[in-house]
Amino acid sequence: AIVWDEYLTGPFGLIAQYSLLKEHEVEKMFTLKPGRLPQADVKNIIFFVRPKLELMDIITDNVLREDRGRSPQRDFHILFVPRRSLLCEQWLKEQGVLGSFIHREQYSLDLIPFDGDLLSMESESAFKECYLESDQTSLYHAAKGLMTLQALYGTIPQIFGKGECARHVANMMIRMKREFPGSQNSIFPVFDTLLLLDRNVDLLTPLATQLTYEGLIDEIYGIQNTYVKLPPEKFAPKKQGEGGKDLPTEPKKLQLNSAEELYAEIRDKNFNAVGSVLSKKAKIISAAFEERHHAKTVGEIKQFVSQLPHMQAARSSLANHTSIAELIKDITTSEDFFDNLTVEQEFMSGIDTDKVNNYIEDCIAQKHPLIKILRLVCLQSVCNSGLKQKVLDHYKREILQTYGYEHILTLNNLEKAGLLKPQTSGRNNYPTIRKTLRLWMDDVNEQNPNDISYVYSGYAPLSVRLAQLLARPGWRSIEEVLKMLPGPHFEERQQLPTGLQKKRQHGENRVTLVFFLGGVTYAEIAALRFLSQMEDGGTEYVIATTKLINGTSWIKSLMERLEPAPF
Repeated sequence: AIVWDEYLTGPFGLIAQYSLLKEHEVEKMFTLKPGRLPQADVKNIIFFVRPKLELMDIITDNVLREDRGRSPQRDFHILFVPRRSLLCEQWLKEQGVLGSFIHREQYSLDLIPFDGDLLSMESESAFKECYLESDQTSLYHAAKGLMTLQALYGTIPQIFGKGECARHVANMMIRMKREFPGSQNSIFPVFDTLLLLDRNVDLLTPLATQLTYEGLIDEIYGIQNTYVKLPPEKFAPKKQGEGGKDLPTEPKKLQLNSAEELYAEIRDKNFNAVGSVLSKKAKIISAAFEERHHAKTVGEIKQFVSQLPHMQAARSSLANHTSIAELIKDITTSEDFFDNLTVEQEFMSGIDTDKVNNYIEDCIAQKHPLIKILRLVCLQSVCNSGLKQKVLDHYKREILQTYGYEHILTLNNLEKAGLLKPQTSGRNNYPTIRKTLRLWMDDVNEQNPNDISYVYSGYAPLSVRLAQLLARPGWRSIEEVLKMLPGPHFEERQQLPTGLQKKRQHGENRVTLVFFLGGVTYAEIAALRFLSQMEDGGTEYVIATTKLINGTSWIKSLMERLEPAPF
């Protein structure tokens, strides 16, 4: 039997379905929780857990409650993901249960494939650990993951990076390579370049509302390990004459990845361009189903029947996405969504970033969700290189008086992370950065985009702009702006064994792996995919990250849960 740390079931589901584990004699699967382990007629019980102390307490409870008198006795084993932890083992030892585990191993799961061009470590606290707690464990895991990748796909000849964490990861990779001289392999390199980017080089992008189809699904419903849970009433099969008697109550769970043809086509489009694609598809599909009336000969009928499964899959895929698009449209056409977006766009284009914003004040007064307020205030702060002290104090006071003083720790965390801070240098660098990197485009074409700014309807993600400029004309052209952004920028070259240097054929694309340390949003992924598909781009991008994030999940990870006092 396997006892799962609940957080791991999502990522593991992407690499080993239950059916596969069954073939390998896994009889039962349980979720890790306090109390006695459920009854199961098995000899071995394996705990799959992250090395976190609070989980060790639960395991201790499970082991101590095990009935020692029963025969046959069950054997315990523990697998730490992604690394064994001395601290956890010491803790289990002090609780007197370490000896109960026959095997204590680690399962080094670093990068998990989410799609053909997307890898994630799914380490939810990486950003907080790196920037608030100065804990660089996740950076070590990132470096290990990159070493594994190089062992499989060849040494990456060029490494570029920007930010403190990027510098650490590059240093660790270089050190690991030195310490394991045997790791030099003779595989022809798949990647030409690795670009390491710190999340705090671009704090702005995740705070803005993503406007791609996939980005909006994530903003509104949250995508967990490629799955999304949606309100079921839109997906109920419509039967005539019954009325809505028995509407389903379980949320509808769908997997979203490029294996689904239609999703691959629309996921990275601006939401305003999705409707027309769906209606075109609907016409094509109904025309295809009409064909059956024209099938006369046995051969034609056979031909039609052979295409049927594919057509039915296309039809149900279309029905699902039409329903999702309707759900999203209800929200994007609401007044509140529009007002919120208008304020975001004003900040990003540099309008009124230095004074207290009326809309934010109104939202606080009406007690809108706190995370929405924090996203807007942080966005204003980032677009103004920090807020004037009296504007900042005003916001803080309003937030604490409306939502409770327990949030003072959260505000403190946001300040430490650089998201909500006083303007120290006395001047605002953002306009210079915005103009030099062309971060705001007024005439954005959402239907047939010609620039990455379509993913936010006007704002081009800074992180992706850096990747774009690195490919052409190179970072030398933007030295001045790079100095304004936090952390060092650097370039390293890794020697390739002779005979493995690439001779590039004419018209052959370079492949760049962009690694976001601290998280990446779906809109940034869409922008990089857009650059990969550009006719004259010349570069294909593969994306890796510590975690897939959106503004809400990111701010949430920085919030402190303080229970308000009981009196």
